[in-house]
Amino acid sequence: MFKRIENFFEFSKYNTNFRQEIIAGITTFLSMAYIIIVNPKILEVAGIPFGPSMVATILISFIGTFLMGVYAKRPFAIAPYMGENAFIAFTVCKVLGYSWQKALGAIFISGVLFTILTLTKLRKMLVEAVPKSLKVSFIVGIGFFLAFIGLNEIGIVTVGVKGAPVKPGNLTSPEVLLGILGFFIVVYLFIKKVKSALLIGIIAVTFLSFIMGINPFPEKIFSLPPNISEIFLKLDIKGALNWDFFPIILTVLVLDFIDTMGTLIGVSYRAGFLDKNGNLPEIEKPMLCDSLSTIFASLLGTTTAGVFIESATGIEAGGRTGFTAIITSILFLLALFFAPLFYSVPSYAYGIALIVVGMIMISAVTQLDFDDLTELVPSFVVIILMSFTYNIGIGMTAGFVAYPICKIFKGEFKKVPKPMLILSAVSLLFFIFYPYH
Repeated sequence: MFKRIENFFEFSKYNTNFRQEIIAGITTFLSMAYIIIVNPKILEVAGIPFGPSMVATILISFIGTFLMGVYAKRPFAIAPYMGENAFIAFTVCKVLGYSWQKALGAIFISGVLFTILTLTKLRKMLVEAVPKSLKVSFIVGIGFFLAFIGLNEIGIVTVGVKGAPVKPGNLTSPEVLLGILGFFIVVYLFIKKVKSALLIGIIAVTFLSFIMGINPFPEKIFSLPPNISEIFLKLDIKGALNWDFFPIILTVLVLDFIDTMGTLIGVSYRAGFLDKNGNLPEIEKPMLCDSLSTIFASLLGTTTAGVFIESATGIEAGGRTGFTAIITSILFLLALFFAPLFYSVPSYAYGIALIVVGMIMISAVTQLDFDDLTELVPSFVVIILMSFTYNIGIGMTAGFVAYPICKIFKGEFKKVPKPMLILSAVSLLFFIFYPYH
């Protein structure tokens, strides 16, 4: 049986083994397990009850990630996107006043459109038309984005005040000091080429937080999941099929498309999956997993789901095949019954992994052409806006708009691939129709 699994996932092709893939799967899960709590908390603002929402979050993470492992055979994990959940909760439901049922209807429609685009290979064509310089900027931008999230999770960087949006956290607090210690533990293990460095770091910091009394031991380990019936199949598709909902559907569509593209390219770079043109072979397979996950997410009662950038932590731990995703998906399923145990991992523990992986991904900046401003400026726009707007999609769409403009300035408009012009036009529409509030 083990030999069959090795052959199915092509272990020999990627020079991997069960131990390496299992460690990678655990690392990926621990670095993104926060979504189990954070996503339902955000969606509570939209009126979606916490308990059922938590179950929906876990189930779509299991389904999407398992599908990714078995069908696409890639070490990528799927879960509800951060950013998109906040857009639905705060903008669509709280500010604009739409019901969460109608918002889920919009997500379902966007998921169906994505599936059609993927099956017709139009989505693949659009992705492969993106210039290499922009693809490199996605990798670098995601690196900075991950590092920034990690710094915030540890508490080294916190929210500031008007005129100074961010500021240093309390660098003498036990949590921050423990996070810094964990960072250097991981760095030491990386220098010594220990493949399970990230997992060891997360577990070590979690254990030390218990010993030092900073983080309490979980009072119980096992719990039964809440009933999901309150939100299951409660989406309002008919209500979302109105012209006034067009900006919402367009926004969801563009953000999901862009986020998935950037994340797939970014995490695939670290795994060595990209070809010489910066493309991911058979990219339509993980994209189909992504689009189907968005459809299933809306049916279950949660927001847009797709490939998580935290997948990079498992890849850095040695994950190279779909078996990594299978392990991650099983842990998500177990979280339905052992949620209190997984909640006990503090944010400053997995924040370490995000900083280290971000640091490594930033190295791709050396591939940018700093002498050609028509390539550099759009890449700069992507990297800066990804980090400073705290949104991968905003940075990427801004880069798509900037790229043809810069080529026009140099008289090289004809060099812009036609599919790239489609992305630029859709990105421009995104900024025009985005419901700013």
